[in-house]
Amino acid sequence: MSRRADPCLSPKPRGECPGASCRGRSSHDREETAMHDHRRLGRELGLFDTDPLIGAGLPYWLPDGAAVRHALEEYVRDAERRAGYRHVYSPVLGKRELYELSGHWAHYSEDMFPPMDLGGEQVVLRPSLCPHHALIFRSRPRSHRELPLRMAELGGMYRSELSGVLGGLTRVRAIQLNDAHVFCTLEQVAGEARAALEMIREAYGAMGIVPARYRLSLPGPGGKYVDAPDLWRRSTALLTEALDLAGLPYEAAEGEAAFYGPKIDVQVADGAGRESTLSTVQVDFHQPERFGLRYVGADGARHRPVMVHRSVVGSVERAVAHLVERHGGAFPAWLAPTQLVVLPVSGGELPDADALARRCVALGLRAEVADPERGSLAARIRAARLVPYQLVVGAAEAADGRVSLRLRDGRRIGPLPADEVLARIGALVGARATDLWDAAPKAP
Repeated sequence: MSRRADPCLSPKPRGECPGASCRGRSSHDREETAMHDHRRLGRELGLFDTDPLIGAGLPYWLPDGAAVRHALEEYVRDAERRAGYRHVYSPVLGKRELYELSGHWAHYSEDMFPPMDLGGEQVVLRPSLCPHHALIFRSRPRSHRELPLRMAELGGMYRSELSGVLGGLTRVRAIQLNDAHVFCTLEQVAGEARAALEMIREAYGAMGIVPARYRLSLPGPGGKYVDAPDLWRRSTALLTEALDLAGLPYEAAEGEAAFYGPKIDVQVADGAGRESTLSTVQVDFHQPERFGLRYVGADGARHRPVMVHRSVVGSVERAVAHLVERHGGAFPAWLAPTQLVVLPVSGGELPDADALARRCVALGLRAEVADPERGSLAARIRAARLVPYQLVVGAAEAADGRVSLRLRDGRRIGPLPADEVLARIGALVGARATDLWDAAPKAP
């Protein structure tokens, strides 16, 4: 994960500093920002928590947080599958020699956990998935007909972050990364990078978030970068071409590249204007060379592929942290921990409410019943204010199979046949729509 840039010192994206909110903010604005701090709100909503016996930077996910995380992971896997990616699993451990070969040990070891002695060998918790994917590529002969070969994994990796920079979900030591590597010819690189940027754009639309800016991250002074000027020039030119093809404004930033190559960082900002990197696209000539990757071209000769690294939502932890702060817990319906709550007006409608909730679950919706014993109808409606859909079942509705629907944004629909309402909600959630009803029919 890239370190956070100071947004107030960053060049202005699209004529506006992403950290403008850092200056001249009212006390009300500061209170709003504090209210939406994911570290506080995430715990209040029962999404995640920590324990000193587990350790700093190692949060655990509670059921509601796990539901959000699962929905996000399923979205990414589905988007990757439709884009032609094949999914793999690889171990979270590797021999020290693996990371010496990849270059991580020479350029990144201070951010890795110490090696563990195991049967006369040293194994390391991986700081990145790319070395494993390079080994998978070279595990068998490859032909140009297979390229571009798109390999994806939602996998764990580990960073030895200092305790002073750890915070909530944004900076952790155990990371679940949405990672992928495209092995392709030189002529395919710009198109693959542009396609990755389009996947990122679509994902941000579904999640209801907006990039603060696109950053072309370049090497800076010092010895932490691979010394291969020609490869850096070629990689930078290809990423610039991809950004231009996508029609995206961007800013160059020295000192933010990966040790092996430049990258496009998609920056997001929290309510205080603080920036962090969420998604990345990288071009890598270094690791294909280090691992001796080859494919047989149309000419029958052996050629070296280029490796495009790409992450649509970055780490699941940081993505959820940003979603909490962006939406204040009122997630898009497809991401909401509870998507639908059934509210019987009285105990007499409780059996009908239970049956309706079971139908919702059978349709793949996350639903629950707000029992009348929890309080008055008004109190239960207030308690479910973050739930996208509230189905009210009174005596009249129970008698004729109808429900009155309340939307989280204040709209009221119905009474309508329960089948019609559930079908519409199921379709909207399945399409990962951002509108809760989308041109809903008028109540009769």
